[in-house]
Amino acid sequence: MTEYTQDNNPLLYVSNLPNAAPPFDKIEESHYLPAVKSAIAMARENIAKIRDNPEPPTFENTVVALEVASEMLGYVQSIFYNQLSAAGTDALNDLAEKIGPLTSNFSSDILHDAALFARVQDLYDRRETLGLSEEGMMLLTESHEGFIRGGAALGEEGKATLRDISEKMSVLGPKFMDNAKKAQEAFELILTDPADISGLPDSITDAAKEDAKEHGHENAWRITLDFPIMIPFLQFADNRALREKVARAYADCAWQDDFDNTENIKQTLTLRDARAKLLGYENHAAFVLERRMAETAENVMTFVNRLKDGYRPAAKQDLDDLKAFAKERDGLDDFKPWDVAYYSEKLKEARFHYSSEDLRPYFPLDQVLDGALGHFAKLFGLRFEKSNAYPVWHKDVVAFDIHDERSDQFIGTLYGDFHPRTGKKNGAWMTSYREQGLFAGEIRRPVVAIVCNFAKPSADRPSLLTLSDVETLFHELGHAFHALLSDVTYASLAGTNVRWDFVELPSQVQENWVFEKETLLTFARHYKTGEPMPDDLYDKMLKAKNFMVGWAGLRQMTFATLDMRYHTTPPADIDDIAAFEDNAIKDIALFPRYAGPMSTTFSHIFAGGYSAGYYSYKWAEVLDADAFEAFKEAGLYDRETAERYKSEILTRGGTRHPAELYRNFRGRDADPDALLRREGLKKAS
Repeated sequence: MTEYTQDNNPLLYVSNLPNAAPPFDKIEESHYLPAVKSAIAMARENIAKIRDNPEPPTFENTVVALEVASEMLGYVQSIFYNQLSAAGTDALNDLAEKIGPLTSNFSSDILHDAALFARVQDLYDRRETLGLSEEGMMLLTESHEGFIRGGAALGEEGKATLRDISEKMSVLGPKFMDNAKKAQEAFELILTDPADISGLPDSITDAAKEDAKEHGHENAWRITLDFPIMIPFLQFADNRALREKVARAYADCAWQDDFDNTENIKQTLTLRDARAKLLGYENHAAFVLERRMAETAENVMTFVNRLKDGYRPAAKQDLDDLKAFAKERDGLDDFKPWDVAYYSEKLKEARFHYSSEDLRPYFPLDQVLDGALGHFAKLFGLRFEKSNAYPVWHKDVVAFDIHDERSDQFIGTLYGDFHPRTGKKNGAWMTSYREQGLFAGEIRRPVVAIVCNFAKPSADRPSLLTLSDVETLFHELGHAFHALLSDVTYASLAGTNVRWDFVELPSQVQENWVFEKETLLTFARHYKTGEPMPDDLYDKMLKAKNFMVGWAGLRQMTFATLDMRYHTTPPADIDDIAAFEDNAIKDIALFPRYAGPMSTTFSHIFAGGYSAGYYSYKWAEVLDADAFEAFKEAGLYDRETAERYKSEILTRGGTRHPAELYRNFRGRDADPDALLRREGLKKAS
């Protein structure tokens, strides 16, 4: 078993906690930089042994040895970057600017080492004669491609240029995310007149009042750009001028303010394009899509345009309906973007006699979480046990041990971090603190977390979720169980380490069960009375499911199109970010831009993993709509279907091409019309 030295740094040893989980109670911010430096030193020693091994290269002494050589560094980095998103203190952001170049340069040293690459190339050339397992062949292929795409075949000048590019890029993403987050946190709207909160549900006003009190404002309401407050404010606040103020504030984030992201965008695009061209690709999109199911920018845009053609007429009709309704209801003639959420909520109430807020009392977080875990337990035969044995990074975080119900085999550790706080990134995500697979000499079970930003509980009510929040919870748990149920040998191929346009299938497919009565009524009970959601409310929810679906779908096409335009356009042609954005989406946008461009907070592509890949959400939605039809045909919890889905997709991670995984589950390729059928935009055949 691999031995690690503690050196008084809790990040540098395998903990004695259950599942060797990170000792968050012992980790301090001052530990990160020394840990990264020590872990790099360990990794360099391991790499030197591989490179200088006098024995001929074998799969074990080269490919597997490389797989585990930097495992402690990967472990330290996973903890650091996960905490950067979940805590985001100024100290952590400062550290990101130091740690990024260190790890980037170390990575370049490995990928540019000619002797190492020669050993891998020798094995790759002889791959058909090595008698490798399917997973071993994939690991060798991935390792070889990693070297090629990392610049191993470049000359010394090219390698030096690529190293410089990688080092600069390593700090731009965290800087972009920090700017967007701080710009959002800089805004607050303190309201003292009860008339200004007219229309807001009690759950929101209670939370806003408590937040105001925490920030030194008595008898007031604090409105921020945190999603659990901002989104319902735009949906329900009767004061149109205040809705406009909040909407403009969000749109202006990181645009011509103290946290302006425009130069970060330009630098990121320039560096990405330079890297792609240096490696022999036409542009960044070509570089990225070589490793995606879609394969080319042309294929992506064919896909996007096909959906856009389906969504745009429906979205235009949605907008016309809202304008007509606002005119009839309030005499509104100058309909604007900050009216969309408000009047769509009012139109939904009028059309379906139902409001989004009608559902919230039936969705207290603890109850929904129990129901969601119960759903996964039933689907995959699992058992969950809440555990206090794991130290956590914040008092709100909860931890669970997961076992197989039939064999009692330990599956993994799951953390849940559910509420917003200063420094924490907006939105929701799943992340791994340690992947399933080889670590410190053993094949270990994973340590994963889901991180969300649901409304905080108030003094007299629990955290109450919206329907969208419930879908988000199921979505992120879908990602989590992709990681937790992984059953591979090598961690780099485990769980969610799959092609990026396949990774959303296991998450998005889980959202379908939210709308099924068999699942929903296991947890949808009124937080005061315990009464289950009434049938008539469920029916209304179901009828309203595809309300404004054209609008929502076209919005996703806007993001996907903008992403592809950014990454197929020469950066020298992108001078004015706002003007470029306006032009890129001019045939999609149904409103002119009234404030800053959305690009300056588009963290998915400038601070996340979705550059030249935002289309992946809709690509995976086609897969998930088609996959769920298999469950609808066989039964929502049909054991055979669930086991086939688990064994053919979830357990295999990236050990096979995703198209093959999907065909093995479904018996065919996905039907491209499945999504439009689900959304009511195409009739079932």
